[in-house]
Amino acid sequence: MATHAYQAESNSLNQNLTSGILFILIGSSSYGMLSTFVKLAYKQSFTTAEVTASQFIWGALILTVLDFFLSKGAQKASATDIKKLMIAGIPMALTSVLYYLSVQYIDASVGVVLLMQSVWMGIIVEAFQTKRIPSMEKIAAVAFIIFGTLLATKVLGSSNLTIDIRGLVLGILTAMSFSWTLYSTNSVASHLAPVKRSKIMLYGGLIVVLLFTLLTQIGPHYLNLNLVGEEFIRNKPFDPRIFLTYGLIVAIFGTVIPPIMLNKGFPIVGVGLGSILSSVELPVAMCIAFTFLGEVVSPIQWLGVFMILAAIVLMNYKTFSKT
Repeated sequence: MATHAYQAESNSLNQNLTSGILFILIGSSSYGMLSTFVKLAYKQSFTTAEVTASQFIWGALILTVLDFFLSKGAQKASATDIKKLMIAGIPMALTSVLYYLSVQYIDASVGVVLLMQSVWMGIIVEAFQTKRIPSMEKIAAVAFIIFGTLLATKVLGSSNLTIDIRGLVLGILTAMSFSWTLYSTNSVASHLAPVKRSKIMLYGGLIVVLLFTLLTQIGPHYLNLNLVGEEFIRNKPFDPRIFLTYGLIVAIFGTVIPPIMLNKGFPIVGVGLGSILSSVELPVAMCIAFTFLGEVVSPIQWLGVFMILAAIVLMNYKTFSKT
């Protein structure tokens, strides 16, 4: 009887682990598709403001409905929780805006490589918070990531470098904002249900996105207000077709599936294995960009990607061994 009980418990744990792995792979893969969908939206003459506004409006609506049905009886958010989560939604919105602006100037595959710089930025933030020098494994991981990035973005191994400096700067700013997003997501009001937390964060992010839309498109076209640089202004009517096309797609794959899947998966598999699994975003993004955009990824770039993934494994293998 004891043997059967042990086997049943073991099978249950294995099933839970498998589910957790699938949750993280689905969530991270969804993130990996975003840059390609945004590039396809740009080919249809949609603007960054239209994409981000429709993404966050759809995301807020969908998560509000999901929260209504899935969070009945769950702990309610206090006024303090709501305030903190809405502030935490600011870097989430900035990450989307900066990321989508960056892929106007660089390949989608390069954009996601720059986004992954949030890994080593997170190490620096952690060092300042703990006031401790990073371990040799983390220092080595940072070196791997930086060298891998130089290869994956074609800075090394290319005699005719064509990367746009605007896309490069915006990509680095995206990584900085994403580091802030990860910190906020993992530390703010973690006692609340994942759907509720994601919903409130989206409300905060929606305010930022609507302000961006007002400054870069609504204001210049409808009100003749030019309060930002010409580089960011799109003086054209807001195209509502975005809501029934790429806006809905980007919302599902950017603000609905990933937070729900990752918040369900990480508690099951642990931070170490979860961090390793979530790096699948990088190869997925490059494969999707190759398939739908025809972006050519050279062997040197794939070597750079492999180095970045190896660095993530190196940085988390000790934690992974404990899960």
